[in-house]
Amino acid sequence: MAPIPGSGLAKGLAVTLRTMTRKSVTAQYPDAQPELPPRTRGVIGLFEENCTVCMLCARECPDWCIYIDSHKETVPAAVPGGRERSRNVLDRFAIDFSLCMYCGICIEVCPFDALFWSPEFEYAETDIHELTHERDKLREWMWTVPEPPALDPRAEEPKEIGAARKAAEKAAAQAEAERAAAAQAEAEQAAAQAGTGQDAADAGTGQDVAEPHAAEQAAPEQAAPEQAAPEQAAPEQEGPQ
Repeated sequence: MAPIPGSGLAKGLAVTLRTMTRKSVTAQYPDAQPELPPRTRGVIGLFEENCTVCMLCARECPDWCIYIDSHKETVPAAVPGGRERSRNVLDRFAIDFSLCMYCGICIEVCPFDALFWSPEFEYAETDIHELTHERDKLREWMWTVPEPPALDPRAEEPKEIGAARKAAEKAAAQAEAERAAAAQAEAEQAAAQAGTGQDAADAGTGQDVAEPHAAEQAAPEQAAPEQAAPEQAAPEQEGPQ
């Protein structure tokens, strides 16, 4: 069936009439804050502890609005005879938001999750130089970063979480084995000490019993010479008669 001429215009006018009859609602900003989606690209936050100064974000930025300075420090060997290592220490991390076009490439290429999007957008300045946020200011934006969305329960477990869980289970099992070995060693030591004390007590009791028997055996031996002495003295008295 061919469309009726002018039906499209009638539909458009109907939408306009319906909209005209509705009451308009205006959000009274800044008294009423807008409800922004969690993935809103407002400002970039820096988690400094994860930054390794790999310079990937600065190299991939199409506007060259990321400035990074660092120096190297020598880390002593962890074990005697080991080799010293060098590491990069972050001195400056700044983003010029007057040049940033909010593409998010720096956040996507960061291999260590040091950059995050924050939905905050209220950082306008009267001086354009104030739009260059140094690392202290970028770190403050981390407090406004929303929590990541929950994982799909049917999704596979991330490799990082699985590796961390296995390492924790292995460490817990090793600690439990060490505690069991220590408890067994303490029990064996206590049993050995108790056995030594019992042997000493038995030896002391045997010595006490042996001493009376020795005294009883020595008493007849002492009495026998005393009885033999009068017999030897009697012939000596009969001689003079």
